Amino acid sequence: MSKWWQERVVYQIYPRSFQDSNGDGIGDINGIISRLGCLKDLGVGIIWLSPVYPSPNADNGYDISDYMNIHPEYGTMKDMDRLLAEAAKCDIKIVMDLVINHTSDEHEWFEKSRQKIEPYKDYYIWKPDKKGKRPNNWTSFFAEPCWTYDEVRKEYYLHLFAKKQPDLNYHNPKVLEEVKAIMRFWLDKGVAGFRCDVINIIYKTSLEDGKKKLILTGSEHYLSQEGNHKILQELRQEVLDHYDCFTVGETVFVTPEIGKKLCDQDRRELDMIFSFEHMEADQWLVKYFHRKFNVKKFSQSIAKWQVALDWHANYLENHDQRRIVSRFSDEYYREASGKLFAVLLLSLKGTPYIYQGQEIGMTNFDYTSIDEVRDIESINVDAFLKKHHVPKFLRWKMIKETSRDNCRTPMQWSSNEHGDFTTGVPWLAVNKNHIHINVKSQLDDPQSIRSFYKKMIALRAKHDVLKYGEFEALEITHKLFVFKRTYEDTTFTVVLNISNKSLKTEYNGKVKISTRYRKQFDGLLEPYEAIILEGGKHDQ
Repeated sequence: MSKWWQERVVYQIYPRSFQDSNGDGIGDINGIISRLGCLKDLGVGIIWLSPVYPSPNADNGYDISDYMNIHPEYGTMKDMDRLLAEAAKCDIKIVMDLVINHTSDEHEWFEKSRQKIEPYKDYYIWKPDKKGKRPNNWTSFFAEPCWTYDEVRKEYYLHLFAKKQPDLNYHNPKVLEEVKAIMRFWLDKGVAGFRCDVINIIYKTSLEDGKKKLILTGSEHYLSQEGNHKILQELRQEVLDHYDCFTVGETVFVTPEIGKKLCDQDRRELDMIFSFEHMEADQWLVKYFHRKFNVKKFSQSIAKWQVALDWHANYLENHDQRRIVSRFSDEYYREASGKLFAVLLLSLKGTPYIYQGQEIGMTNFDYTSIDEVRDIESINVDAFLKKHHVPKFLRWKMIKETSRDNCRTPMQWSSNEHGDFTTGVPWLAVNKNHIHINVKSQLDDPQSIRSFYKKMIALRAKHDVLKYGEFEALEITHKLFVFKRTYEDTTFTVVLNISNKSLKTEYNGKVKISTRYRKQFDGLLEPYEAIILEGGKHDQ
């Protein structure tokens, strides 16, 4: 039996960069409300809202200081209640970001924990120094040591991310009870579920030294541990099962086998997960070590995960990833590739996730200096590279190509100043190409990327085969990705030329193309062209 979250398309909003309503240069909740009609018109059925909680913004909201309130920059709890109500009128559900691996070091829990005030004394992972050294040899996700000495408590605390993001201690059962209370608070307000941030690293089995690695030394002690699975099962049984909601997990360094454990419905943990393997098709080991985009590796990874899991969270962009038309394409072919990736995203098995601006083909930023960047990860990496004597020009090249700010530039609504994102000074500069890449210019243009997304969303809604059909890869090359979806007596075949070269194919005459997209198929695919072919019975 299908679930409502399998029927709908998710649209991720990064609130800080979506729409400012009061001229302070920062996007807010009232700004989101003002754009709900545009999202409804697109066909969106779910909004995933990146954090709007109070935060010092060391990591742009992913360092939370109060889980049951709204950051004044974004508005008030009344504004949040109104967003939920107005979204419901548009038949749009709201999913919140749940960040429970760590809090801000300015959270009340941490302030009391560093003073050893009960019951918060052991809410975090504290250790004394080890003969004048840090407690272990682990390294963090943000290119810095993951232990920081606290002068108040006279001990080190663990943080797998920035030093202002101390990790919670799930060996203390009171911490999990706090998390349950947070989840119930928002679910009772009408939230329809949670996107669970780095959810497969929250439980640390051991604090022993790790095997030395190029990245993430110590990760064998916290990646997808058995204790992690037990926590997710407990949250499902005691909280989530009592609401009509769903969860999607951001899961790092997972294999299909681990992914199946995390979202197999019989295990009762998560409903679906984001995997990252397909986003590694242009890098060596980590995103800062670039290589040419490998279409074959990209397509094979997608195909592998499509078969491995019963249901998947499909995405190409988010608040941590670069813009797809800049990353896996040539911006010269921005419109063609934007439409190609729309076909791919919306014809795979699973729930599609569209990131704000993806539907108009927004590109990476056009900054010229690290001084324009606000992303803490980028700033830390630049400092790390500088410390190791990497030349300034090379540091900037690496940052420019990988910074998370590439996807965090403000939404481009029109060709007006600052793209109509704000009447003030934007917190992060708007890309200058907003003059010709913006929502307003694409709304009534039937050939625009946005219009194409709207058609594809409608096509998915109309055809069960695109929602529930089985996936089968037919051909994968260094330029071509061909697969079919089959459901009952209907088959759709998707032919994608993910290259800047024209390609001849052998699919001409085997299946009938949907006239919605093209009247005839002559076997020649133009650069970055996507064709949807409609078959009949299984044996055709």
